[in-house]
Amino acid sequence: MRTFIVDAFTDRPFAGNPAGVCLLDRPADAAWMQRVAAEFNLSETAFVHRTAENTYGLRWFTPTVEVDLCGHATLATAHVLHTTRSATPEAPLHFTTLSGILTAHQHDRGAISLDFPTDAPTAIPVPPLLATALGAEPQWTGRARHDLLVELPDAATVRDLTPDIAALAGFSGRAVIVTASAPNGADHDFVSRVFAPAAGIPEDPVTGAAHCVLAPHWAERLGRTALNGRQLSPRGGRVGVELRDDRVTLLGHAVTVFTGELTP
Repeated sequence: MRTFIVDAFTDRPFAGNPAGVCLLDRPADAAWMQRVAAEFNLSETAFVHRTAENTYGLRWFTPTVEVDLCGHATLATAHVLHTTRSATPEAPLHFTTLSGILTAHQHDRGAISLDFPTDAPTAIPVPPLLATALGAEPQWTGRARHDLLVELPDAATVRDLTPDIAALAGFSGRAVIVTASAPNGADHDFVSRVFAPAAGIPEDPVTGAAHCVLAPHWAERLGRTALNGRQLSPRGGRVGVELRDDRVTLLGHAVTVFTGELTP
C-alpha cells in the first residue's frame, strides 16, 4: 500500500500541517486503520479508495479516534491523487465521507479548493474556568457543532497564548479554537490557533475544519465573504475562505515530503 506524508496549507516543506495519506485498493477495517494512524502519529491520517471515476471513499483518523471531518488531510489527499495521476486531471474530485460529499478542485500553480459545510457558532456565556485554562480573558465565546470558538482581544494575545492543555481537555467538544482579527496592514484578515487535546492533539498546526467555524464568524464580523486566515502555530499556515450560504470554500497548497510502502 502506497503511503505519503503531505504538508497541507503551505507551499513549502516542513510548514503547514502534515497529514498521512494511505491509498487503498478497497475499504479497510476501522481497527486496522486506527492502528496505522497511531503508527503515523500525525494529527490525522487519511485513508482513501476509489469507488468510481474521480469518486472516492475517504476516512480520517487521529492517533486515537476517527473524526468525521478533516480539512488538511482532505487537501493532502486531493494533492496526492493529482500528483500521482490517480485522478483525471482538471476534473473535480468527490469524496464520500462521514460529513457527506466533499468536493476538491485543482487550480493553477497547484492550489486546491475544498467545498465544505459551514459550522456557524452560536454565542454562549463564557464557560467557567475557561479564562484560567487559556491564560487570557475571552471577548466572545460561541459553540459550533463540535468546537468551542473563543475570540480574544488581539492577534498578539493569540500568538503568545500558553494555555493549560490538560485543563482545555476538560471542555466538551472536539477542539477549542482561539481567534482574533488581524492587525492593521496585515496580508490576512484574522488569526487563529486550535487546541484539541480531547482528540489527542495538543495543538493542531493548521486546521481546515476549524475554518468552517471561523469563516461564518469573521464574515459576519467583517462584512465580507472572501477572507484570508493565518494560523499562528509554530509551523504556521494560511487558509483562504469564501462563504456561500451554508457552504465554505477553503483554498490552499500542499507539498509531498515523504512517500513509502506500508506492509500490513
